[in-house]
Amino acid sequence: QVQLVESGGGLVQAGGSLRLSCAASGLTFSSYAMGWFRQAPGKEREFVAAVSRSGTTTYYTDSVRGRFTISRDNAKNTVYLQMNSLKPEDTAVYYCAASADTTPTPTSSYDYRYWGQGTQVTVSS
Repeated sequence: QVQLVESGGGLVQAGGSLRLSCAASGLTFSSYAMGWFRQAPGKEREFVAAVSRSGTTTYYTDSVRGRFTISRDNAKNTVYLQMNSLKPEDTAVYYCAASADTTPTPTSSYDYRYWGQGTQVTVSS
């Protein structure tokens, strides 16, 4: 069955960096656009970033553009989220997801078919 397993979360001070990884199995990874979403306590899940099947196209929500970088390695079936200049408002559970939608970089959670279990990111002030 399809599995998406996130790792790399943790506690970091404001201004610091973290790199999240998401290892995929049970699917033809290069056939799926990949995205990262996050959900803070008491808030709805929100889109963070997406990368196209080939990795050549990326898209970010405004609040992370310039600080976060999404990338993928199709040979390793893995998608990454490099997070720099972290802020307390970035604190959330981060989820990776796989989309079969025709859009290169889907931004709606409804466009994603498979989801990981999430990894906690906590940024202290």
